[in-house]
Amino acid sequence: MNITKNKSVLTLMALAMGTIFLTSCGEDKKEKEEQDATVKQVNAIDTPAVSLITVTKGKLNSSISVPGELIPYQEVNLYAKVNSYVKKLMVDIGSEVHKGQLLATLEAPEINSQLASAKSKIEQQKAVYFASKATYDRLVNTSKTPGTISQNDLEQAEAKKNSDAANVEAAKSDYAGVAANLNYLEIRAPFDGVITQRNVNPGAYVGSGGNGNVPLFVVQDQKRMRLVISIPESSTGGLNNKDKVTFSVRSIPNKKYTAQVVRLAGALDEKLRSERLEMDVYNKNKELLPHMFAEVDVPLPSRDSTLIVPKSAVVTSTEKVFVITVIDHHAHWVDVKKGIQSGDNTEVYGDLKSGDKIIKVATDEIRDGQIVKDN
Repeated sequence: MNITKNKSVLTLMALAMGTIFLTSCGEDKKEKEEQDATVKQVNAIDTPAVSLITVTKGKLNSSISVPGELIPYQEVNLYAKVNSYVKKLMVDIGSEVHKGQLLATLEAPEINSQLASAKSKIEQQKAVYFASKATYDRLVNTSKTPGTISQNDLEQAEAKKNSDAANVEAAKSDYAGVAANLNYLEIRAPFDGVITQRNVNPGAYVGSGGNGNVPLFVVQDQKRMRLVISIPESSTGGLNNKDKVTFSVRSIPNKKYTAQVVRLAGALDEKLRSERLEMDVYNKNKELLPHMFAEVDVPLPSRDSTLIVPKSAVVTSTEKVFVITVIDHHAHWVDVKKGIQSGDNTEVYGDLKSGDKIIKVATDEIRDGQIVKDN
């Protein structure tokens, strides 16, 4: 009995020791796995795996959308030069007119009296001239007899004749000046266009003492208009007068119009820091109206071959803008400037060359000089 009892005790003790051993081994294995996972995480942080791409050269074509305005190719305000009354109006708002067409006639009775006075002055000066000329001619004939007329009297008579002749010409000039005012009593169209404003009625007193700075008519050339836009400084580099733009207006949203760049300011506006561009738009069917706003798509073609990288490779931090090159498994920050962007790619300018390896998805968490490994 004692022997059997002792064997049972020994067996239980052996089982207990085995259980303790196995439990200890399991805990050691779990702890080792946790340590290995921690080491891997630390190594992953210290040596991140990255995807590399090669810097290439190429050209990007991009575009920007800017607001624009349609303005008449020509627009003029017509005023009355002389104080007068509106006698008759031949056109109204919306009338199509042609160059030289009579738009209105004015009347100024005082001009007629001034004209008559100027004409009388001419006749008066002519009479004085004819009298002095006759005197001079008689003196010349008399002077042919020696000793009858002194040379001084002859010279004075000639001077008087010439002076009176000059007065006749001055009177004629005064008459022409007054007569020219008659032309200002007719308001004519300076070019083909449309009357967009009529601010007077028959009988109205116009001129500097009348309606002041209010024009009688406003005439616009609407068959040809200017599309005016302002391009930001950063986008002015590659544009020239061979580029074409597309635009749309709110009143016809489903239609796209095309226009060619014709005029570039060649300078930046001091306030907006932008360059003014103008395109000629032909509007024969009058779909477009002056002073409409337009949404304009402006192409920004790259003129030179530049370095192209994915947008994800460019890091914009609070410190700088850079890409990360990898040389001998070490990361290096390279300062760059961004150019035209198109799709997922962008131009960059900096201390890079074609063939350099850079990180495809870069972040400022990858520090300068840090060891990295290829993914």
